[in-house]
Amino acid sequence: MITQFNFLKAWLLAQTKTERGASLVEYALLVALIAVVVIGAITLLGRSASNTFSGVSSDLDGATGG
Repeated sequence: MITQFNFLKAWLLAQTKTERGASLVEYALLVALIAVVVIGAITLLGRSASNTFSGVSSDLDGATGG
């Protein structure tokens, strides 16, 4: 019984010392950073696209006399 307990104890300690949790945190931080960059790019490009479409709309309104 003691041998089984020692084996189980050693196995559980080995499982808790894996770096799986650390890599999970690193991936989560990486995904968060990518999300921030994408949101920033969409915000900047969205404003630029909005200004471009507004300019085109104004030009079309002027060309059609409307």
